[in-house]
Amino acid sequence: MIKKIGSYYIYTCSWLILMIACNVPASQTNGDNHSKSDIKELNASEIEAGQKTIAIIGVTIIDGNGGAPVENGTVVVKGNRIEAVGGPSVPVPKYAEVIDGKGLSVLPGFIDSHFHLDNMSGLPALFLQHGVTSVRDPGAWNEAYEGERKYGNMIPRLFLCGPHLDMYPPAYPHDAYVVRDSLEAVNHVNRAADEGATAIKVYFRLPPHLIRVICKAAHVRGLPVTAHLEITEAMEAIEQGLDGIEHITSFGLSLQSKRKGEKYRQMVLNDNNARKQGRYDVWSNIDPNDRLTDSLSRFLVKKGTFVSPTLGPFEYQPSDTLTDTVKLNGFKNMKAVTQKLKQAGVRIVLGSHSSVPYAENGWAFQHEMELFAESGISNSDIIVAATMENARFFRIDDRLGSIEKGKIADLVLVKGNPLQDIKAVRNISRVMLNGKWVPAGL
Repeated sequence: MIKKIGSYYIYTCSWLILMIACNVPASQTNGDNHSKSDIKELNASEIEAGQKTIAIIGVTIIDGNGGAPVENGTVVVKGNRIEAVGGPSVPVPKYAEVIDGKGLSVLPGFIDSHFHLDNMSGLPALFLQHGVTSVRDPGAWNEAYEGERKYGNMIPRLFLCGPHLDMYPPAYPHDAYVVRDSLEAVNHVNRAADEGATAIKVYFRLPPHLIRVICKAAHVRGLPVTAHLEITEAMEAIEQGLDGIEHITSFGLSLQSKRKGEKYRQMVLNDNNARKQGRYDVWSNIDPNDRLTDSLSRFLVKKGTFVSPTLGPFEYQPSDTLTDTVKLNGFKNMKAVTQKLKQAGVRIVLGSHSSVPYAENGWAFQHEMELFAESGISNSDIIVAATMENARFFRIDDRLGSIEKGKIADLVLVKGNPLQDIKAVRNISRVMLNGKWVPAGL
């Protein structure tokens, strides 16, 4: 009896210490319910709202929800909101600016779940020109965007996270906040929330117990937590409360034997850069049809975890004179696992990584859509991943992500029909942000 009481007393004290460190009231520690969030883009007050009434007529409406398109449709925008959506019978106000949408498709503004500025001046404005109306940078100081916000150009909605959380030695010191214990981690989460963070990102050196502390603190502040994992097994990390996973490579340890995984883990623990070639070595030997992939898929569906594969940065294309079979097979398996996860019902979202080896400057988002198509994901599902599902991941789906009455008018018009040919998303005709047309050639 004394031993049992003693064990219970020690366990209770440990639990209380964790709750104090996280500033989490005991009443909020049971179950998976998170506090209500009021997530807003950092530059919300800087985005000018449209003042006109605009009617787009004769257009193919692809609403972002995955349903059948509306042919010869009409979308009416009043101010910065969508006033009406439907077929040719939707009345057009007499005073409206009328846009002939014949031969065009209208989609919700694209939402990029994984955008990096990386000191590339003008990149957000360029992405906006190409239809990306919202971006999330999952790991950079908010100050990095001050220059972009001062230029006077229209830029996408900025859903920033502040620097990602890592441990020493960080892989990217300039974009990281190094934490040494739970108190530093919780203090950073609260500070980031106070500064307008829209999510928290944890990096691969953080162990599961710190991920758990961070998730609890972030959820109390109404913020989702996403992670780049390399040396923490994904399912173990997700059990600690993660809402999202960045990069398909984060599942490397989940899809191989413990023995092989530990070899890779120790390599990266010893040298951050070992993962750059090591991940291809790992993925070239992964079997997408293995039981481990099925087990991972079921787990992710059960947990409702969002996955942003970001295939672009890992893409490998052989040259005329050289083929690296390890990289070729590794990337092939990354695409195959992405397709398997989607097929199983995992919540796949789309992130560009901004600058990737085989995409022209400013077109990484469209290139990622094309890589999804190469992976075997349907065009309809790709569009949902790029719009409404990302809005759910951001927790902004009540106002953005689809073409519906009452939602904010972030729209993109393209020539052709991307449901028939995904490459049509490159044929940008016009872009609308907050009910206002984006001037061409900013």
